[in-house]
Amino acid sequence: MSEENSKNTVEPDENEQEEVLGKAYDARLMKRLIRYLKPYTKWVVLAIALTVGVALLSTVRPYLTKIAIDDYIVNKDAQGLKNIILVLLGTLILQGLLQYTMTYLTQWIGQKTIFDLRMELFRHIQKFSMKFFDKNPVGRLVTRLTNDIEVLNEMFSSGIVMVFADVFIIGGILFFMFSLSWQLTLIALSVVFPLIYATVIFRKKVRIAFRDVRFYLAKMNSFLQEHISGILVVKIFNKEKRTLNDFKKINYDHTKANKKSVFYYSVFFPVVELIGALSGALIIWYGGGEAVQGALTIGILISFIQYSEMFFRPIRDLSEKYNIMQTAMASSERIFRLLDRQPVINDPLKPAELGDCRGNIEFRNVWFAYVKEDYVLRDISFKINQGEKVAFVGATGAGKSSIMNLLCRFYDTQKGEIAIDGINIKDLKQNELRRNIGLVVQDIFLFSDSIANNISLNNNDISPEKIREAASIIGINNFIDKLPLGYGQNVKERGVTLSQGERQLITFARALAYDPKILILDEATSSVDTHSEILIQKAIDKLMDGRTSIIIAHRLSTIQKCDKIIVMHKGEIRETGTHQQLLEYGGIYSKLYQLQYKESFA
Repeated sequence: MSEENSKNTVEPDENEQEEVLGKAYDARLMKRLIRYLKPYTKWVVLAIALTVGVALLSTVRPYLTKIAIDDYIVNKDAQGLKNIILVLLGTLILQGLLQYTMTYLTQWIGQKTIFDLRMELFRHIQKFSMKFFDKNPVGRLVTRLTNDIEVLNEMFSSGIVMVFADVFIIGGILFFMFSLSWQLTLIALSVVFPLIYATVIFRKKVRIAFRDVRFYLAKMNSFLQEHISGILVVKIFNKEKRTLNDFKKINYDHTKANKKSVFYYSVFFPVVELIGALSGALIIWYGGGEAVQGALTIGILISFIQYSEMFFRPIRDLSEKYNIMQTAMASSERIFRLLDRQPVINDPLKPAELGDCRGNIEFRNVWFAYVKEDYVLRDISFKINQGEKVAFVGATGAGKSSIMNLLCRFYDTQKGEIAIDGINIKDLKQNELRRNIGLVVQDIFLFSDSIANNISLNNNDISPEKIREAASIIGINNFIDKLPLGYGQNVKERGVTLSQGERQLITFARALAYDPKILILDEATSSVDTHSEILIQKAIDKLMDGRTSIIIAHRLSTIQKCDKIIVMHKGEIRETGTHQQLLEYGGIYSKLYQLQYKESFA
């Protein structure tokens, strides 16, 4: 599709700095995230119940150790020791089963919720107008749908539910410790304040690092998508080295941000281990003295050492959960920013019924600008009657493709209105409007799929017979039948296995298979060779039969048989008439025709 130059002059991307993180915890965002867990409420409750069981079983083991030492080993009770060992073994087996079930269930819940969220986000993105995609890089949108939602998977599967496990474990440990010796418990907890201070510092530092990681990741995705899509330009102008250097800088920034976060982790966890070891040393120092004096049993001392080691493990886990929560809040904020963004073009609350579309088109004093009041169409008015073939010509940037964009309602007018069969297109549902319009553009796009599916776009209403009929009318059935898999041949991404002309012909067959009432050809023959153009010109007569047709073309030789030709210049209609009338008029069209005629015989 040849777009006007002014379309490319878009406003600065309002989301350029959207990677900056907000709050570490946002109750409003969390409330919205929890909504996605509601369909799985009973499973979440079950998972929480399992975490309570795991926490209880893990915290009871050191207490059983205390009983084994004080009640059986000291008293040399072999049978009692054997029994307590069996109880310990039973708790380990039961804890393992509960742990497995809990892990599987939480991961299952996470996968189900992100599936729902990803579907909702992709469905919402599809509702946006073309103006949105003009201003938002594809790579950034891909990041939203993949990386950001995957971060939420971590929160759903190992964040929300597992926090309960850590809290219950800490609670269970404190309960048993205080029940055994409150003095020794206070000694063990004396190192908590240094731990809290270290955790606060860690949170602040890692928060900034995670912000930078997410920012450079989105930037990297955008860069890769753009430069891999434009690899032909990169190669033809020998820009591989420059592109590599640009990517190297982004990649280095991303790596640097990651290394910074790794550094903070590598410092924090040893600090936690050191504090934990200090707590264990204090327990041995104080508890050992008490045990020597007979005020404390050996069993209590050993169980306290075990509880001390266990106590700092969930503390570390909670720090990791904090980081998961931190990135989840940032990702959810970006995701919800997209979900909260309402489409500019919406269906009416009470849509009109187009019924059996005849194909009468009317533009009434239409003004349109891609950017603010930089109008590319100025006071455009014309009528196209049912079954007419009308061509739009003019220099690049004259506004021809904008006519097509507005008729398909990819964009909305600033002033004036457009009507089909006397009904304002803003009063119609977008899918009903576009169901009656067939569009073939210069910018050919084929999906990585079979030829048959590229013609039907997986529409079950279009039978294999109809696909073959459309291909036969266009004249590509023989070419398709010669392929190894025929209509099942995969054309790969953007149809790279086919020639430019073959790809263009397939888009013609696609338009024909949908049998539209209105046909738009936007520079549809400009990318094909002479042989392919002859095939298309033969097919165009059949394609246009009984349809209102609009042709946007640079090659004036392809539009001479049109019922009417509209000449545009700088967003305005300057001339209207048949090919012969416009030649006799001696205006813009006549000059364009003479220029092309001279070039063709030069």
